Amino acid sequence: MDRMYRVLGFWTAIMAIFFYLGDMYGLSLLFFGQTGFFVLLSYLRLSERMYIYVFGAYLTVFFVGYSYYTVFLLPVGGAAH
Repeated sequence: MDRMYRVLGFWTAIMAIFFYLGDMYGLSLLFFGQTGFFVLLSYLRLSERMYIYVFGAYLTVFFVGYSYYTVFLLPVGGAAH
């Protein structure tokens, strides 16, 4: 299970690099932070149950943040011109 967190770290690092190259520096920093979180977590040697709990908490935080963004911060009708 710890290897899957390294895989998540790899893909978040790839996305962070893409965001950086696309001049989206804020989102790039967010994904670099997630990369560090996943890679550091993978070396803690937790039990498989604990890894599942951490991933569930991560998904819950993502869902709440994404829902808040789409309901309250996203401009109505798409991107502003």
